[in-house]
Amino acid sequence: MTPMEINIADIRQDYSKKELSVEECHAHPIRQFNQWFDEAIKAEVMEPNAMTVSSATAEGRPSARTVLLKGIENDAFVFYTNYNSRKGQQLSNNQFAALTFFWPELERQVNIEGSVVKMPEEVSDQYFASRPYKSRVGAWASEQSQEIDSKAVVMGRFAKYAAKFITHVPRPPHWGGFGIIPDRIEFWQGRPSRLHDRVLYVLENGHWNKKRLAP
Repeated sequence: MTPMEINIADIRQDYSKKELSVEECHAHPIRQFNQWFDEAIKAEVMEPNAMTVSSATAEGRPSARTVLLKGIENDAFVFYTNYNSRKGQQLSNNQFAALTFFWPELERQVNIEGSVVKMPEEVSDQYFASRPYKSRVGAWASEQSQEIDSKAVVMGRFAKYAAKFITHVPRPPHWGGFGIIPDRIEFWQGRPSRLHDRVLYVLENGHWNKKRLAP
């Protein structure tokens, strides 16, 4: 059977590996996330820190892409990017964004919504210094999201900056970290017959309240 002969509407998977109740969830969603993240690592999920970052323009036009979580600092989910990229500009101009983790091996996803902050320069400096040499040079070479005539443009810029920064590569001023400070986190556990378990945490008056949602 060729892909064109497959009815997309017939593609489905029934979930039954685990359950999730409000009672068994931690009082604080970051503790609950850390538990699930540890379980994803133990289950050998491919790139458990991969997450979809959804942002929007000031006019509300959304876009999404997958990046890697690099840490949780003071309850902020942190990742790094080119501030001049499409997502960088949207995150700078719109104070809200969303994150989605999907771990199919565990039939789980986590949906996070919150406000956007730029990480302090010293935090971005520290992480940038930990990156492999070629990744640091690449941050200078790529004018991320800009139109180019060919890949040769990027390779030429890479060679230029590799020659300029033979040993020490400083962090580009247009590159650094963003943090998403959550005010809403939902934990989704797949269940049979599409009767999924959903536990939602909402930050209200400085306190996290959790509740069950209908699937």
